Amino acid sequence: MISLKGVTKRFGNRVAVRSLDLEIPRGRIFGLLGHNGAGKSTTIGMLLGQIFPDDGKIFIRGSDVFSERSRALARVGAIFETPAFYDYLSGATNLRILCEYTARSDPGRLKEVIRLVGLESRIHDRVGTYSHGMRQRLALAQALLPDPDLLILDEPNEGLDPEGIHEMRNLILKLNREWEMTILVSSHLLSEMQQLCSHLAVMREGRLLFSDEWHQLKQEQKRIRIGADRQPEAEKELVQAGLVLDFDGNGRGRMANGREPADIAEWLVHHGYRVEVIAPEKRTLEDFYLEMIRAERGG
Repeated sequence: MISLKGVTKRFGNRVAVRSLDLEIPRGRIFGLLGHNGAGKSTTIGMLLGQIFPDDGKIFIRGSDVFSERSRALARVGAIFETPAFYDYLSGATNLRILCEYTARSDPGRLKEVIRLVGLESRIHDRVGTYSHGMRQRLALAQALLPDPDLLILDEPNEGLDPEGIHEMRNLILKLNREWEMTILVSSHLLSEMQQLCSHLAVMREGRLLFSDEWHQLKQEQKRIRIGADRQPEAEKELVQAGLVLDFDGNGRGRMANGREPADIAEWLVHHGYRVEVIAPEKRTLEDFYLEMIRAERGG
């Protein structure tokens, strides 16, 4: 669906994106991760043709975003940066105005997207009376008006409460599963990305550190969480004994190859520790992300 080949973007002396090669497969929910300043928003801006790269090529469905702009972006919807609306107008009027900017949508399509995002009861109210979550729903509605097969969402959960995050997650999953949309999501919420995305890319300081399927990240060393009296001493001696490779400071560690929780429990009891908690743990996307950033920093 998306292909970036050797893409570089500079702002003065700062390189925002450096020689980026990235392939985003059709029909997936693809996550773009990275800290502030990693180059995520610049990459999305280039995908949408709003920022021009200094080097490289960008293709959507095989069409060059810059030399074949209309064709490449014809069926692309997006929430990029803070959505802007006329607060003194209704949600419905805002959507009709936005249709005039891009491509006209028939009344049936307008009703369909309003129903999908759950704004039927408030669509004729002034946008100035909307909550932040409702404004995000309205932004999603405008992104869906052109009947896109590619949806690009930059921080779609920004500022939402837990209920709003849950609703947005379900909407994104529905669009992918039932409407077969390819969706590119950029977010700081790693727990949400873990639940949403089949594929991930990690960027740092404009460079791509990782791009692959999420299931590849699950083929890793076994992890464990322990709680014992004299916790710091217990962690240090377990590492020295070769049972655990290291701990993260919260009682969570990576077990050595061939070791099981029972081995660790037996060792702790044998050496006079009172065991309060010992449980296997799954590696999370947050674990993976932090490990990758630390490794890239050289520590």
